[in-house]
Order: sequence, then structure tokens, then C-alpha cells
Amino acid sequence: MSRAQISALVFGVGGFGALVAATTSNEWKVTTRASSVITATWVYQGLWMNCAGNALGSFHCRPHFTIFKVEGYIQACRGLMIAAVSLGFFGSIFALFGMKCTKVGGSDKAKAKIACLAGIVFILSGLCSMTGCSLYANKITTEFFDPLYVEQKYELGAALFIGWAGASLCIIGGVIFCFSISDNNKTPRMGYAYNGATSVMSSRTKYHGGEDFKTTNPSKQFDKNAYV
Repeated sequence: MSRAQISALVFGVGGFGALVAATTSNEWKVTTRASSVITATWVYQGLWMNCAGNALGSFHCRPHFTIFKVEGYIQACRGLMIAAVSLGFFGSIFALFGMKCTKVGGSDKAKAKIACLAGIVFILSGLCSMTGCSLYANKITTEFFDPLYVEQKYELGAALFIGWAGASLCIIGGVIFCFSISDNNKTPRMGYAYNGATSVMSSRTKYHGGEDFKTTNPSKQFDKNAYV
């Protein structure tokens, strides 16, 4: 069982879970909360819904009703995050088949190829998530620091940091999976020669040779001169 593959699987599956959480979260961008406790209101916006709440406890979410009225960068981030989640799912399946400790996947050489494929898929998943989160964050920061932008300004939400963390874990796990092929080449199977039959035959030959020597000795001792 390879420790490198186990650690790679932990990184990859953990990153995949973080990508799922970031994709379904509604906190991609948030408004700054007001200082007053009574009149404090804030707005969360995600890829799928817009949510609003206040300090009194009321909370309401409204989904994006039509895809055609959603801004282009949100649609691009949706596609990238869906691709990242899909690739992370298939990467986890390939990783299970490529593990040395599992009985499926074929020979060690075939498992090494599957593990390398899982690593490549994990890396692509991390790159898709990193691109989607960075694109969304760039839009937020551009609007926030633009003095000519008069509409509501937002800050980076928690989902972006979760997405970046998940992307980093997927990339690290994928790189470890790709480098795990070198471990298979450096640790070939050891061959052991069985010499038991040869040793037994040699011992039998020696034993029979001793018997022949012993059986021939009495005939030499009891000859005609012995009775004179």
C-alpha cells in the first residue's frame, strides 16, 4: 500500500468536496454589513440564487429565474464550476481503481496508468475551479475599486475562498498521483528461486552413494583370505 497514493486520494476527495460546497453556496459575494444592529441588512449572491437578510432574523432567497438575463461572467463561472465538479467526481472514481490496495483495475502497470489518469483529471478539475473563482473575484474587485461604478458594491464571499482551497487540494492530489508512477518503477517485484528440489536430490544422491559404499565394504572384508 502506497502512502503517496493514500495522501493523494485524501487531497483529491477533500478538494472535490470543497468544490461541491463552493458551487452550491450562495455566498460568492456579500455586501458590507451596516454598523447598526436594528437596521443592519446584507445581501448574499451566488451562482444560482440571491439571498437577503437582516439582523432581526428574516432571510429570503430568490433563484435566478431565467438563464438569458444572467450576466455573462456568472454563466461562465457556472460552466467552469460544473466542469470542475464533474471532473472531480470522475477523478475520485479513477483514483479508487488506480490504488494499489484495491483488487480492481488489473495489473500493477494498468493501475499505474489509471492513477496517472486520475491525477490529470484532478489537475484539470482544480484548474477549472481556480479559473471560475478568479474570474468571479476579478469582477467583484473591479467594480469595488471603480469610482465610476454607482451601483451596489460587494466584497468577496466565503464560497470563493472555499473554491480556491478546493482547487489547490485537487491540484496537489493530482500531482502526487502523477508522480506515484515513479514509485512503481523503482520498486519492482522481487524474484525468489526455489532450490528445495535440487537440495533434496543432492542429499538423496549422497545418501545412496553412502549406502553403496557401505554395502560394498562387507564384500571386500569377508573374502577367502579371511577364513585362512
